[in-house]
Amino acid sequence: MARLLLFGGKGGVGKTTTSTSTAVGLADAGYKVLLVSSDPAHSTSDSLGVQLGPKPTAVAGFENLWGVELDPEARISDHIPKLTESITPFLGGEEMDINASEMVLPGLDEAMAFDELLKHLENPTWDVIVFDTAPTGHTLRFLALPEIIESWADKIIRMHRITGGIRAMMFGSKDGEKMREELEKFRRRVLHVRRILCDPEITRFTLVTIPEKMGVSETLRAYEALSDHKLPVTGCVVNRLTPDYDHPFIQTRRKTERKNIDELVAALPDIFYHEVELKETDIHGIESLRRISEEMHGKISKGEGLGPFQIGLGLEINRGTWVEGDDVYLHLPGIAREDLSLRSESGVVLVGINSREHQVPFNRPAKASDVVAKLENDVLRLTFPVD
Repeated sequence: MARLLLFGGKGGVGKTTTSTSTAVGLADAGYKVLLVSSDPAHSTSDSLGVQLGPKPTAVAGFENLWGVELDPEARISDHIPKLTESITPFLGGEEMDINASEMVLPGLDEAMAFDELLKHLENPTWDVIVFDTAPTGHTLRFLALPEIIESWADKIIRMHRITGGIRAMMFGSKDGEKMREELEKFRRRVLHVRRILCDPEITRFTLVTIPEKMGVSETLRAYEALSDHKLPVTGCVVNRLTPDYDHPFIQTRRKTERKNIDELVAALPDIFYHEVELKETDIHGIESLRRISEEMHGKISKGEGLGPFQIGLGLEINRGTWVEGDDVYLHLPGIAREDLSLRSESGVVLVGINSREHQVPFNRPAKASDVVAKLENDVLRLTFPVD
């Protein structure tokens, strides 16, 4: 499974520049990188100078960098038919006319974004996924979603039982099971994402802020909330510091900023910091992103993690999938055994992860029934039959 580097913070502090430059540096080092943005502003395209969309798009000038800008509302629209189809029988068979924007389940748009992220994490193609998150509050709402879904489903199931009788005779008992199954599938995927986000062997969360009082206060609140949910927050980028020029206004400004930064470091002494000064020009385009990456991380070398800033401290970037002889290994942290399946089609073996299938990279055809599967320590080992 790919390693996941998340960048978060309040709006307008430079998350996109920080995350995009990190992705560029990793791709330059030879890693196969997917840069994902769920920020509604979709400024990642502007930063890279490439028009991104909901599917991975190759970034010109790189052999191994792709970008995605998620569209959570479109994903909600895709899911609504399944949900309304399941709920309609409980409403007397009346069709429901619901738009995506009318869905009131808190955190649903965030869930769509993170569910899409999980799909990419499960894909053995990527070495690293760099995620430019929406403002931190969205992430926190998502983390509370499994319990909300569970409560929501229980209420609807109780309604189904109370209003059973005639409707059960008219519509059959399968409707309740169908709805429960759809919600349970979705809840299990959300739980899987949450397990991955909280796994320090896979995930690093870097906060991005500016050296102003409100930015520091928001960062402290975000750190506390993320830590309460056990997300591994390991670094903080303090962006847009005033450059050091010999002018009274500049020096007064720098003194205020230094006081704010010192307060932040005193409150959160156990994470790594990097300061980025305000530049003369906007940061956009590959070359300027390369300069920011090297300023933050130094020269990234494949196999050595990230550099001085230590976003990747202790986080080895390994292959998510590898082949040894007749065995294929898939690193799937946080996966539950019941969330896995195996089948074959025309000699191609497909592993199902949370009801989504991925082709197993093996160089000869086989039947799933002949493949021996073993899950141990978050690694799925598939032993193929000998020719």
